[in-house]
Amino acid sequence: MSKDIAQTKNVLFILIDQLRADCLTGALAAHVALPNLRDLMSQSVTFEQNYTVVNPCGPSRASILTGQYAMNHRSIRNGTPLRHDIPTLPGEMRKAGYVPMLFGYTDTSRDPRVHHPMDPAIRTYEQHMEGFQEMLEMRLEMSYPWRADLLAKGYKFDDYWDLHKPVSPTGGAARLNDPALYTAQDSDTAFLTDRFLATLPAYSDQSWFAHLTYIRPHPPLVAPAPYNAMYDPAKLPPPLRHDRVADECAIHPFFGPTTQAYTPASTVLSFPDLEPTDENIQTLRALYLGLASEVDTHIGRVMQFLRDSEQEDNTLVVLSADHGEMLGDRHSWGKFTTYDAAYKTPLIIRMPGNAARAGSVVQDITESIDLTPTILDWVGQAVPNSMDGASLVPLLRSEPPANWRQYSYSELDFGDPEVPTIWQNMLGTSVAESNLAILRDGRFTLVEFAANLPPLLFDHKGAGEMENVAQDPQRQGDLMRLTRQMLRHRMRYADQTLSLHSITAQGPRQQKRQRPGDACFQSDSRRHSP
Repeated sequence: MSKDIAQTKNVLFILIDQLRADCLTGALAAHVALPNLRDLMSQSVTFEQNYTVVNPCGPSRASILTGQYAMNHRSIRNGTPLRHDIPTLPGEMRKAGYVPMLFGYTDTSRDPRVHHPMDPAIRTYEQHMEGFQEMLEMRLEMSYPWRADLLAKGYKFDDYWDLHKPVSPTGGAARLNDPALYTAQDSDTAFLTDRFLATLPAYSDQSWFAHLTYIRPHPPLVAPAPYNAMYDPAKLPPPLRHDRVADECAIHPFFGPTTQAYTPASTVLSFPDLEPTDENIQTLRALYLGLASEVDTHIGRVMQFLRDSEQEDNTLVVLSADHGEMLGDRHSWGKFTTYDAAYKTPLIIRMPGNAARAGSVVQDITESIDLTPTILDWVGQAVPNSMDGASLVPLLRSEPPANWRQYSYSELDFGDPEVPTIWQNMLGTSVAESNLAILRDGRFTLVEFAANLPPLLFDHKGAGEMENVAQDPQRQGDLMRLTRQMLRHRMRYADQTLSLHSITAQGPRQQKRQRPGDACFQSDSRRHSP
């Protein structure tokens, strides 16, 4: 795209891996310094009820970049291929004349049907999504450019994973929160940002689209100084949980394997026997927040670049996370669970020409599948019928449609076709049964299982996620209503890639899909608040 100042439209799409929403708005917000993200919020619209539609990393990013629920794209695990012919954000941006630049990773498992068995592209689940131009490879299990940079600077390490272990400054046995081997100036987060800032100036003569993805604060939890000791573990709030693990497990059979699948030791390297003591848990929480602050520092550099290069007023900035992190809540770690801490994600959008809405907050329910339609809408590219999400541009402009969605929908697959998971072993479920769906409306959260397991129902006007009220006689009407709503959702959102096409004597014809916000869209618009 050649440059015309009046027509230039840049897109900066930032994803932060595993950042909890409550670091910005919620329980942890008062305990973590994120000045640059907060400054961006003051210039933007913040969506406080935003949820990822699937976990973990690969499936979540597949949904974000295809605009599809996992039930449609079916790349449901890290390592499960994404079909090669699904419309994606980078593919549609190419149709709009953009070169989709990727700085980081998408964790996309390629379709083996269109690759030779020896092709390295199908030897890693961390492959980048087709359509992106990979400007810098920064994948957690690879990151060869970063390794080369460290070696060139004189760092010594016998194994790549040594970079993800804390190192004692005095040469003794490392403590849990000792710093990383590298300095803050040489961290993976700094290196990624350096390369981004070194590249973008060359594109100032054209409209550009850049997807910038930060792996931190994703584990392994190790941080360079000073971020490793930035927060005092003793001053942080404790995890939200019942006193005993047994009390968590008693809520539902699913939580027995969930509390065992990922432990504090699974979040760090070099501490295989790490005990789940309060001291260790608080130290890990402090490390997580330190890594979040490190990412914030570098996002500040990126935003300063937009100001210094006078591109701030023609660049759409979309910032979110692929999913959250339990961080010890409910005696759990990671994102293989049903709770909001693993699904609720920050969403901040700074749209040029929208200064009147700067600093505003939207409480309407949004989903991760809305991000791609929003970007396509803003650049003027049609949203394919295959995409389940809806553009947030009307909400950004404070023009909420009367028929906007009244609930969110998420999925989790906890099985594995190669090696049975702890859930399969403990619950006795097959691969096909090892999945769940979550529906959240303004009051309730329903969790339904494909296996013959009882549902979960949380009442947020009661004890919320701390109590399962699915068996409460007074809540059976709500349980039935939400179960029917989940069924209707599955029926309405079945894949529409070709379902609106017709083959006629005059040739193929196609009708436009109706989405939340469209005048003709039919939704469960009645609010239920018994």
